[in-house]
Parts: sequence; structure tokens; C-alpha cells
Amino acid sequence: MIQEKVLSGKNAIITGCARGIGKAMLENFAKHGANVWASARSLTPEFGARCAELASKYGVQIMPLCFDMTNKEEMKNAVKVVMKSDLKVNVLVNNAGVTYNALHQLTAETALREQLEVNFVAPFLFTQFIVKLMLRHGAGSVINVSSSAALDGNSGRAAYGASKAALLCATRALSREVGAQGVRANVIAPGITETDMIGSMTAAVIAETVAGTDMRRIGAPTDIADVAVFLASDLSSYITGQVLRVDGGM
Repeated sequence: MIQEKVLSGKNAIITGCARGIGKAMLENFAKHGANVWASARSLTPEFGARCAELASKYGVQIMPLCFDMTNKEEMKNAVKVVMKSDLKVNVLVNNAGVTYNALHQLTAETALREQLEVNFVAPFLFTQFIVKLMLRHGAGSVINVSSSAALDGNSGRAAYGASKAALLCATRALSREVGAQGVRANVIAPGITETDMIGSMTAAVIAETVAGTDMRRIGAPTDIADVAVFLASDLSSYITGQVLRVDGGM
């Protein structure tokens, strides 16, 4: 674990903060001194209370930013909220996503399109908006959460893996396009991680997957969040266009 406050003075947008990996990222970023626009689909009492608790605990600003990633008008309104702030955006973490398991031949078209829309199109468009803000002050770090499935082509994850592979490709292209202007773009590719998303996997599949890792364990959300902190910080200032697998050695 990174010990010092390596994100002090930085301002980040993190999507999917209400649960799982995003929830862990929100606390880790706050712990390391970042102000965070914490994105979720809706502002529930629980989410609002958590944001307030973390802000008080770590002495940073946690600003709920609630919108549906697949609704472009809501997305634009969220960007306007960010633009009206006196804080510049240093970091964008596109973490929000959905998972779907089915064999290639049994994948419904509606599920295929949903995976592409949520896991690829939405973060692609949101990044377009936010990178414009980063380019204004010539610095920034974009971190896209993909998946080991994007690299491995796992059976039963054709649609999900393809949507995450598209995000990976777009990230690498972005890094080449904006690197000279001071904006970095990298990918985190988690393996099996202890979130509610593994609820779509059978116990047998989970056991087989864990047995196939070098470390013989499921990853914790904080394992992924720690890597995001590293990529958001100046410790990774010469890293861009890369894919960091955080999968216990799959």
C-alpha cells in the first residue's frame, strides 16, 4: 500500500463510486489527499452520507456527481457542474461498468448492445468532455478500468470482453494523441475481484479461476484502488498507453 498522501492537491472524477471497486477508489483517493467528484447513478441517502463522512474524515472535498452514464444530456449537465467549479480536473477514472456472462452463440443482441453502450461508448464520450478540460491546463491522467477478459478472450465473456477490449484500444489511441500535451492515459485490467459482479459466476467457476491464479486468491477492491492511486499520482508521471494487469497472476 502507498503510505504517503501522494494525491494531495489533486482533483479527480471517479465513476461508479457507489459500490465495489469504485467505492474503494473513492476512499483511497480521499485518504491520499485528493478532492473527488464522486459519480454514481443516483444520490441515495447512503451514498450522500458516505461522501460526507469521507470528506470529514480525510479533510478533502467529496462532491457527489450523479448521472446516468448512458444518458448524454445528463452527462453534459454533470460536465457543466465540474466546469463551474474553481477546481481543475487532474484525474479521470472511468470505473463504472456492467458485466454479462453468456456463450457467444447464446448472447442476446440487447445484452451485446448494453455492454458496448455502458462499458465503451459512455466512458469514451465522457472522456472526450473531460480531456478537453485537462488540455486547457496541459496535464491530466485518464485511468480506464478494463478487464483481464479483454486480453484473454474467456469463454462465456465474449460480449463483456469485447466491450472492455474496445475501451483498452481507445485508451492506447488517446495516449498517443494527447501525450505531447501533458495528458496521460492508462488501463487497469483487473482479474477476479471480490465485488457483487462475481455473483454472475458459479461457485465452480470462481474456484477454478482462483486456482488458476499464481496467488491463489480473489483480489480485493483495494488491490485495484491502490493501482489507480499510483496511476493518478506523479509517481507514474512517465507511464502512459499501458495496460496494468491486477489479477494475482492469471
